[in-house]
Amino acid sequence: MNSSYQHPAAAPAGKEKTARIVICADDFGQSPAINDGIVQLAQQGRLSAASCMTLAPAMTHRLDELKASGIALGLHLNFTQLLGSEGYVLPLSQLIVKSYLRLLDRAAIAREIRRQLDAFEQHVGRTPDYVDGHQHVHQLPMIREALLAELQQRYAGRQPWLRSTRSSPAASMPAAYARKAGIIATLGSSALQRLARRRGMAMNAHLLGVYDFAASADYPALLAAWLASAGNGDLLMCHPASAATPGDELGEQRVREFSALSAPDLLPALLARHRLEVGHLPLAEQAA
Repeated sequence: MNSSYQHPAAAPAGKEKTARIVICADDFGQSPAINDGIVQLAQQGRLSAASCMTLAPAMTHRLDELKASGIALGLHLNFTQLLGSEGYVLPLSQLIVKSYLRLLDRAAIAREIRRQLDAFEQHVGRTPDYVDGHQHVHQLPMIREALLAELQQRYAGRQPWLRSTRSSPAASMPAAYARKAGIIATLGSSALQRLARRRGMAMNAHLLGVYDFAASADYPALLAAWLASAGNGDLLMCHPASAATPGDELGEQRVREFSALSAPDLLPALLARHRLEVGHLPLAEQAA
């Protein structure tokens, strides 16, 4: 069985059927303001998933409300941001280089993955619905192999799905954003997909939502472009917050994202125009 979603033959041009997409908010737990924004959007029905930084200081802030919303909850695997007094983290550029040179500490990687999964189970009280990565680290060499091995061992009967960073060929975006999306995908999407398929693990079809977070970015226009290109099984990531947190370099743009996503007319109108519904990805069946 091919457990990855594929676009229907007629999509995205001239869609005749409603396509299901995931809208996923990243970074739950990083700050109370991020959590507040995510919970409000979940309660409005604007999200179908939220990715949790399980060792972050605000992980429990409004978590019960998030759980009650019924959206999917996943582990936002982190290897680049220190969230406490300990942890195996590196600057992203160093992590990428060392992962490709196979110079990361294998034991430390495995230990960090277990710590974050343990924390998810402790706080949320169940298996994560999916796993992705802060700054897409889950797809990097050494990390992806350790992650899938741990997931297969820990959740053999009910494996989470995984976020694919494969970029959409249908998306019409500014060249700089298209290049960034392509670079992210090049860093590991194909290899992760091969490993996941061997294990019968589901993945989204394509990743939407990549841009530079610049103050000049017109987020409503970007949102319209991403949804115009979206097909069945695609995932739109977002990074909303109800207010900017001091020290968060994305803070002001998080608020702009929240404003656009929570606006009463924008997202519902775009979904209706492009025959999209916001929903869940199913769990993969075990490969025979």
